[in-house]
Amino acid sequence: MGKIVAIALGALLLAIGAVWTLQGLGYLKGSSMTGSSFWAIVGPIVAAAGVSLIYVAFRGPRKR
Repeated sequence: MGKIVAIALGALLLAIGAVWTLQGLGYLKGSSMTGSSFWAIVGPIVAAAGVSLIYVAFRGPRKR
């Protein structure tokens, strides 16, 4: 996967995770996800996956 694609995908996962977290905690209204503890748990996991992907993309390949 290209570096730019990995960074873009990581940023997308981070944004989606943040929105899901805020909806799950009840800060963003207007959705069936609002106030659901499931999304308050899944959101940070998805956001962490995004941060991890961005970190790996910036770090580059390992040197032996």
